[in-house]
Amino acid sequence: MSQTNFAAWMDGIQQRCETALADVLPGASVAPARLHEAMRYAVLGGGKRVRPLLVHAAGQLAGASPERLDRVACAVELIHAYSLVHDDLPCMDDDVLRRGKPTVHVEYDEATALLAGDALQSLAFQVLSEAPLSDDPSVQLAMLAQLARASGSRGMAGGQAIDLDGIGKQLAREELEFMHIHKTGALIRASVLLGARCGANLDRDAMERLDRYGKLIGLLFQVVDDILDAQSDTATLGKTAGKDADHNKPTYVTLLGITEARALAESLLAEARNALAPLGAAAARLDELAAFIVHRRF
Repeated sequence: MSQTNFAAWMDGIQQRCETALADVLPGASVAPARLHEAMRYAVLGGGKRVRPLLVHAAGQLAGASPERLDRVACAVELIHAYSLVHDDLPCMDDDVLRRGKPTVHVEYDEATALLAGDALQSLAFQVLSEAPLSDDPSVQLAMLAQLARASGSRGMAGGQAIDLDGIGKQLAREELEFMHIHKTGALIRASVLLGARCGANLDRDAMERLDRYGKLIGLLFQVVDDILDAQSDTATLGKTAGKDADHNKPTYVTLLGITEARALAESLLAEARNALAPLGAAAARLDELAAFIVHRRF
């Protein structure tokens, strides 16, 4: 598939996701209006929608309907948005800029930001549960459990706790990887598997390959994020550049240096592509997304 076709596909999915998110979010005029305004502010009009793209790419491989994939894409993006709102709070990373605009607690206030994050998390599970996503109800129950695990103490929330505990410490590479498998990787990995579960039953080997791909892409995404944080400016990133260094947080760049971190990203990309290779042309979009993630700005 050509790069032009990939770009057009990506733009189409991003637009689908924006429309679907606008539909599932409560209207800004619905009471309590300020909370609903903050929720829409946190979610709409920004971000690359990497997780929804992964949902749709994996779902297409499994022959899933776009309508089912839209709901799953919304659910994972709502979880992601809630995590950003909470991560930016003064009690966490204390950041004032996200996606090129003031963070939710700056634009509104801390209490509203906290409640907006809580409500977005709840809405994600509502979206995932209130319409059929599989012909087998037990599969949909498993999907709900999978998103819960990826979001909770054994996934994203647990990774954030490890991250906060690591401030000012020198972590070994294995410890850094463990943290990011949870903080960043768990939801990315879940996005791939949830998308695939919306379609025809894939065999065990195919699901294991998708799971390995999702794990590798989760780590890859974080390595690239660390490089961008170290090398890009705030205007380019749409969030505060260099904040990890300012907060004395361990990153792949501080541990390995820029050159070795880039080499690691390329190695993870190659491994992810190898995991997909036996799946053939049906996995082309996932392959292209891997290249997009690693080459997006450096």
